Amino acid sequence: MHTSLPLVVAVIVLAVSFDFINGFHDTANAIATTVSTKALPPKTAIALAAVMNFVGALAFTGVAKTIGGKIADPAKLEFGVLIVLAALLAAIFWNLVTWWYGIPSSSSHALIGSVVGAVLASTGVQQINWNGFLEIFEALILSPIIALVAAFVLMKLVYAVFRSIHIPPAKVNRGFRYFQIVTAALQSFTHGTNDAQKAMGIIVFALVAAGLHTDTATIPFWVQLICAISMGLGTSVGGWKIIKTVGGKITKIEPINGATADLSSSTIIFTFTQLGLPVSSTHVISSGIMGVGAAKRLKGVNWGVAKRIIITWFITLPISALLAAFFYYMLSLFF
Repeated sequence: MHTSLPLVVAVIVLAVSFDFINGFHDTANAIATTVSTKALPPKTAIALAAVMNFVGALAFTGVAKTIGGKIADPAKLEFGVLIVLAALLAAIFWNLVTWWYGIPSSSSHALIGSVVGAVLASTGVQQINWNGFLEIFEALILSPIIALVAAFVLMKLVYAVFRSIHIPPAKVNRGFRYFQIVTAALQSFTHGTNDAQKAMGIIVFALVAAGLHTDTATIPFWVQLICAISMGLGTSVGGWKIIKTVGGKITKIEPINGATADLSSSTIIFTFTQLGLPVSSTHVISSGIMGVGAAKRLKGVNWGVAKRIIITWFITLPISALLAAFFYYMLSLFF
């Protein structure tokens, strides 16, 4: 019964829902700085983010293959569909909790932690591909650190260049306000190339576990399409609570540092996408904003909010794993 078609359909519905929630949960990543500097009106910025998320989601499949096959082999899991169901329930629950409180947590951490927790609850440690998990874990941990350093260095270089050519700050910010439209589009595109693929990978994981698909290295186009649509629709809803946190509470955003944060973070996300590794766009853009804020003035960063965000980064994996184990146990009582 655990491989029945209704359960697979339930997984697909939940995966699409996760992508939708991921879209409105992570809208802030792409447009918070653009909205806060008034480079674009909120509705226009969200529409731009939705379109570019959709395009980005259709562009690549490497991260989907990683999610679908590197944490565990779905073909070897007797209750693979139940595992995915429990993982999605846990990830969605944690995303909604953190969205409600306006905390920019990581949907990536939530999903990956949930998959690991559900597999552990079902089979124990023997079915976890620890090498694959550690590779993903390293990408999740290193990417925000790299983003912070890259944004800090790039911001220092940008400041140095414009000081040397003696362009007035007001004129610089006016020019960067237009450039922010480009960086917001780029940020949204890269968000789609990485985040939307996680739901694709989890659907393929369930299909292989149910014997309805041959391998995790091939992502059906219909899976790509429904995930791209749900991500785009979710983005169009917007996540105003998190936009306020990312766009204004970490540091004061001006067009010059908003554009620099977007450019550095989108470059980091796209690099990891090309490597087929999932990263947290939430973590990367938040770190980028911290980096540009610190480059201007260390005291200009609200380290209290930054500390709250960082704590959430670290607790999301274990909490989502425990939630997934709980959901798996509850589901196993009925199936």
